[in-house]
Amino acid sequence: MIWGDLKTSIMNTAQDIDLKKEVQGIRTAAVKALIFSTACFAAGYLLLPKYMNFPVATFDALVFVLRVDLFILLWVVVAVGLVAHARRQSSADIRAAAIGRPSNSIKIKIAFLQNTLEQAFIAIGSHLVLSTLVAGPALSLIVVATALFAVGRITFYRGYPRGAAARAFGMVTTVIPTMVILGLCLVSLARIGIAP
Repeated sequence: MIWGDLKTSIMNTAQDIDLKKEVQGIRTAAVKALIFSTACFAAGYLLLPKYMNFPVATFDALVFVLRVDLFILLWVVVAVGLVAHARRQSSADIRAAAIGRPSNSIKIKIAFLQNTLEQAFIAIGSHLVLSTLVAGPALSLIVVATALFAVGRITFYRGYPRGAAARAFGMVTTVIPTMVILGLCLVSLARIGIAP
């Protein structure tokens, strides 16, 4: 009986979505996020070295990036806190996920937590690798990527209830900086090789 109700609910929700409009909204939001991220990277790379001294030794660069990435870990803490708070407010959810299905009031928070964990893992890993490959002003890109991660998480969470197009700006703003950093890692490794 529960499976039938859930299947009907999913089908009704899917029928309510205008797929072409949603996909167009995703594309528009993605382009805006790409432009925004590019502008932030350019401004950060040009301006931050004027106001900050970035480390030039590899060990110091690694320490610097670990400290900056604390601000990405804080987003995981925020997401965990949202889920924990929602569980305490709901009699359906207080017994934990292993006991039953999550209620509608907590589903978005759980999805936000899962997505934030995934994005944080990839972002922090790529930042750490880049810190072993570059130093000096290039580290400003990691500071910008971390700031964009915060913007992405806020806009992703706020847009989540309104559908894919509404959360697309936040998702792309979270992902693009990480992809840029990963790309820089690959280019650097191809140039200098894996061996230190």
